[in-house]
Amino acid sequence: MLARIMTSCVASALVLSAATGAIGAEAEKGTVTRVYNDNVAPADQVAYEAGVKAYNKCLADHGFKYTWTAWGHETGNTYLYSYVTGPHTWADFDKMQESGQACDDTWRKEANPHLKGEVSAFVELQPELSYPAKENPAKPFVMNVVFFKLKHGREPMEMWTENFKKIAAAAEKAKWPNHFTVQRVRSGGTDFPDYVLTAQYKTWADYGANTLANVWKMVEGVYGKQDTDAIRKALNDATEDITPHLDRYNADLTYTAPSK
Repeated sequence: MLARIMTSCVASALVLSAATGAIGAEAEKGTVTRVYNDNVAPADQVAYEAGVKAYNKCLADHGFKYTWTAWGHETGNTYLYSYVTGPHTWADFDKMQESGQACDDTWRKEANPHLKGEVSAFVELQPELSYPAKENPAKPFVMNVVFFKLKHGREPMEMWTENFKKIAAAAEKAKWPNHFTVQRVRSGGTDFPDYVLTAQYKTWADYGANTLANVWKMVEGVYGKQDTDAIRKALNDATEDITPHLDRYNADLTYTAPSK
């Protein structure tokens, strides 16, 4: 399974590429991101998007200090919208909930009536499993999100994480040009996986030119064929399912926090 996901240009920035709100130095140390996925019927898209814009205007009128970045799903279910904020600290979410209460009724009245459903999860950055770019593009564009659902039990979890660490370490050692970030899902229910691997691309051409398909060639160059085969087998044995989809940044539905 891992081979399939890696050879299909896994990764994106749905989770990590969200713009961080202007909330001070404490937020810069944050590792927690929140994601909402909204499912909207085709006939309700126009009204739903108007509702999101009304909600964002309410947030702006109240000086809301946390950015929510919007993404439209380009592949998979194209009637899904994702909203991402973070990374923040856990304490920031207490502040966020309190400061956003003034606009809760606006969301319920303007956007909720046009939803088929909504799911949410928290995700936490896993630095030891990641090989992030030094800098994200100033303006996000396209991203490919990959969900990893692991088999039940402690052993598959430990097997997966220990071997994925080796991939991240190999990428760092090889100075691989294809960056990725891995985050662990917290309290996502049945609608979310155990881990999300993400990466971001500046243009469609940038996305099309990535060479993530060469991940195992890169790993083999660092560890040799025998160890690479063992890593692949361990990851596949620990994985139950892998699901990728491609998203595109939606500037019209993004709420950008005011500058200090």
